[in-house]
Amino acid sequence: MDYTKINSKIIDIWCKEGWIWGKPITHEEFLDAKKGKFSLYLTPTKKIPSSWLANIKGKKVLGLASGGGQQLPILTALGADCVLLDYSNEQCNSELLVAKREGYKIEVIEADMTKPLPFLDECFDLIIHPVSNCYVEKIEPIFKECYRVLKKDGLMLGGYDIGINYIVDEKEEMIVNSLPYNPLKNKKQLDECMKNNDGIQFSHTFAEQIKAQLMAGFELIDIYEDTNGEGRLHNLNIPSFVATMLKK
Repeated sequence: MDYTKINSKIIDIWCKEGWIWGKPITHEEFLDAKKGKFSLYLTPTKKIPSSWLANIKGKKVLGLASGGGQQLPILTALGADCVLLDYSNEQCNSELLVAKREGYKIEVIEADMTKPLPFLDECFDLIIHPVSNCYVEKIEPIFKECYRVLKKDGLMLGGYDIGINYIVDEKEEMIVNSLPYNPLKNKKQLDECMKNNDGIQFSHTFAEQIKAQLMAGFELIDIYEDTNGEGRLHNLNIPSFVATMLKK
């Protein structure tokens, strides 16, 4: 099963239905970013600390699975030179829409991040990678490729689901699944994903995420937790995401 093609088409549908992570920033938000006033997210509710984006002007930035016209327009407004790689046609189109509206150039590559990245070694200063590897079965190759394309002392800022969302029912009241959650190996989970139009998603624990980052060669510089932003787990202040700042 080519699950990444299934996921890319489902994300296209979500975007057409008004998915929050597929809505481009407004012209006013772009102008505010140029003045240094902006909100940039890797996870649902917490903003990226301003210290994580110090000296961004003039830097070469890869937005990995970061389409939708949200993160990269802000980084462009701050003076970065951005490249997008995303497998959703709708997310790519939103990125191009903002660039055309605001009059700047951006390289947009519609491609799958589970494949080798189409870039030379050490060509980016920064990678921004909002929550997305929950749609990927094996995360280790992604971190290895990110390490390869980053320059020495380059940074990777990423957001990650840590698996808690996959153990509970839809109302987040009962534990109904064991981990790992992997629809490619569990027909019941696959049927559930397809029935709910959720795409084919995978759980990756906190330890799994951090180990994959360290094994790729990264140094962990900073970290923060976040909640879903809504629902019972959020109301109980139970972290279900982390964001990490990594250095090559």
